[in-house]
Amino acid sequence: MEIQGLTARMTAETEKIIVGKTHQIRLILTAVLADGHILLDDLPGVGKTTLVKTFSKVLGCDSRRIQFTPDLLPSDIVGMRIYDQKKGEFQLLEGPVMTNLLLADEINRAIPRTQSALLESMEERQVTIDGETHPLPTPFIVMATQNPVESESTFRLPAAQMDRFLLRLSLGYPQAQEELAMLQNLGDSIPMDKVERVADPELLCQLQKQVQQVDISPMVAEYIVALTQGTRSHPQLRMGASPRGSRALYKASKAWAAMEGRTFVTPDDVQTLAEPVLAHRLLPTNEARVAGATSASILADLLDRTPVPPSREGRF
Repeated sequence: MEIQGLTARMTAETEKIIVGKTHQIRLILTAVLADGHILLDDLPGVGKTTLVKTFSKVLGCDSRRIQFTPDLLPSDIVGMRIYDQKKGEFQLLEGPVMTNLLLADEINRAIPRTQSALLESMEERQVTIDGETHPLPTPFIVMATQNPVESESTFRLPAAQMDRFLLRLSLGYPQAQEELAMLQNLGDSIPMDKVERVADPELLCQLQKQVQQVDISPMVAEYIVALTQGTRSHPQLRMGASPRGSRALYKASKAWAAMEGRTFVTPDDVQTLAEPVLAHRLLPTNEARVAGATSASILADLLDRTPVPPSREGRF
C-alpha cells in the first residue's frame, strides 16, 4: 500500500474544491496519518467548513459540525442520557462528537468548561456520560477553527487544550490568480459531486499503522529532543514545548516522510513541521512580545542555532 500515491490522489481530489492550498492540504493529511488533531487559526470566509466537507468525502468518513457559542453546554458535545417514558428507562442520546471528522467551529467562543469537554475525546478517543465510558469511532480527528482577530465574546484556549492539537495552520487569503480560478470553477455553487472518495475509515486506520513503521534514526530523534529542550530554556519563552510536543513532532515527521515516499525521517522533515507542530505550544515572555518576537520567529531562531544531524538517501 503506497502512502505517497494515495495521499497524492487525496490532495488532487481536495484541490478540485480548495484552490491553491497544496501545502496546507498536505499538512492536514499529515495530521490525519499521524492520528492527530488540527487547529485552523483563520479569518472568516476562507473555506474552513468547505475544507472539512471536502476532506470528509475524500477520506470516506462521517463528519459533523459543532458551532461553538457562549451558551453551548458540554452535553451538547458529548451527549446525554434522557428518560424514555414509553420504555420507562434512560436512553443514550449521542452527541455530535460520535463521528470520524469533527469540525469544532469557532471553538474559542465557548466557555472554558465547554471547551474542556473535548479534552477527553481528543486525548483518549472516548467520552464519559454519567460515569459510563463510550469509545469514539476510529479514526477520530478534530478540526477546530478560531478567529484570530475578534476578541469580543471569546475565551482563550487553555494551554492544555492547545497542546492536544498536533498542529496549527492557516489557510489565509488566496492569491489573485487563485481567487480568479475559484470564481471561475466554484462561483455559483460548490461542485462537491465532482470529488471522488479515495479512502474509508478502515483504510485510514491501516495507513496510520503503516506510518508507525517509518524509521527515525537515533540522531534524528536526538535532533527532535534538542529542539524541544531548546524551547524550554530559551530566554524569550516563558513556556516551552511539552513532551507531548516532542511526540507530536516525532509522529508528524513519520507521516510527512511516508507522504514523500520514504521509509525513514530526515532532518528536513523535522524542520518543515517544526513551526506548525510546535509554535502554538510556546508562550513568549512579555518582554519578547514588546520587542516584536513571536513564537514562530523564536522557533526559527532556535532552528538556525540547533546543530542539524547528517541525512541519508533512499526510497521505498
